[in-house]
Amino acid sequence: MPCTTILVGKKASYDGSTMMARNDDSGAGNYTPKKYAVVKPEDQPRKYKSVISGEGIDLPDDPMQYTCVPNAVEGEGIWAASGINAAGVAMTATETITSNERVQGLDPCLDESLKKGGIGEEDLVVLTLPYIKSAREGVVRLGSLLKKYGTYEMNGIGFADKDEIWWLETIGGHHWIAKRVPDEAYVVMPNQMGIDHFDLDDALGAQKDHMCSADMREFIEKGHLDLSISEGFNARYAFGSHEDADHVYNTPRAWYMERYLNPHTYYWDGPTADYRPDSDDLPWSLIPEKKITEEDVKYLLSSHFQGTPYDPYGSYGDPSKRGMFRSIGINRTDFMSLLQIRPDAPAIQWVAFGSNVFNVMVPMYVNINEVPDFLGCTEEKVSTDSMYWNSRLIGALANASYKSSLNIIERYQLKVHGKCHEIINRYDAELKKAKGAAAVKISEKANAETAKMVEEETSKVLSSVLKEACNVMKNSYARSDA
Repeated sequence: MPCTTILVGKKASYDGSTMMARNDDSGAGNYTPKKYAVVKPEDQPRKYKSVISGEGIDLPDDPMQYTCVPNAVEGEGIWAASGINAAGVAMTATETITSNERVQGLDPCLDESLKKGGIGEEDLVVLTLPYIKSAREGVVRLGSLLKKYGTYEMNGIGFADKDEIWWLETIGGHHWIAKRVPDEAYVVMPNQMGIDHFDLDDALGAQKDHMCSADMREFIEKGHLDLSISEGFNARYAFGSHEDADHVYNTPRAWYMERYLNPHTYYWDGPTADYRPDSDDLPWSLIPEKKITEEDVKYLLSSHFQGTPYDPYGSYGDPSKRGMFRSIGINRTDFMSLLQIRPDAPAIQWVAFGSNVFNVMVPMYVNINEVPDFLGCTEEKVSTDSMYWNSRLIGALANASYKSSLNIIERYQLKVHGKCHEIINRYDAELKKAKGAAAVKISEKANAETAKMVEEETSKVLSSVLKEACNVMKNSYARSDA
């Protein structure tokens, strides 16, 4: 999927949380209805079969409960996408990434169109998340699955627990590398292989901050993949792409996110910029200039190059530059999920549907047995009963009446996110005193209150932006009989 990911280490976040967030975007011209769900151990398959590749896999008989954001319409597989399990481990899968001809010639990705097996984005969360008790275990399990079954696509996958975040990138059909996100840093990932400096000695030895396929050194040597001259092994040079298309579709997104979080660390604009939207050497990770909040993450995953000449909604500067780069907050985002593993409070999964420019994200406690209908009952038919379709409708209407609807959207986002924090603060205090079934009941009560509030506020905003969109219809006329 054409997505965008941000990973935030525990010392880089404002409250000591590890945070992973990803936009899940459909391909051009397509929109996939999604829903929020919780999968109980008895509902997890023991014999799994991929719809895309036809691969059959026997799964362990001891799965944990986990949340996810699967497709709402059956037919193309589960696509569980993003969630947190009962052990407090989070997983997001996947960020579709790029490769090069030398890698594909050495270890080709499998051909899913031939139904000859292999695993991919459709499968990875279901095959991995219910069985891991740490982020590091997630890397090990997925690495073993890739070795055994192979994959038909290049993907980036994130794992997080309360202490660590790991980022895994597949290399060709059966190989992989993984790197731990520094605690004090953040990582941004567009649809492009991102890991730059990689310590093979650590990955094949102590594995403190790096892991990889057991034969990775031989694999690199066999294909003459190491292009580094004097800076140590650079995985992006070896395994990634450096195409003209990247400079329009991928690198500008990373540039914008790093420019926002590190505005004074480098020069980002003008002829003397250290990094430009087309720079191939943007750092994989940086230490931010200030602690990062949930709202920072949401802003970045909603962004469309605000404050630059490239904003498609811009009204100043050179018109030829507007929309020249692929925005992060794009029209075909199906959902955004922010997985927040907090050090001294229950884990939270923030969920948003539709285009992030116009939506709100909703925090859900994950220690639950059921999901509020507003988030979990998406159907194929367009309906104002679900958050997914409400968000799609608001986005389309507000986009059509952008100038007059923007203030409505901004107030909506500020009000809803403020109320969400108030609800979390209140129920966090209750949950400190509760355990077992009592904690589950309180978590579900909090989620229900949050969903009800969001549903009410969303209904109001849908009415408001509908009015504004009607007012700017092409057949409008100022004179009336009133």
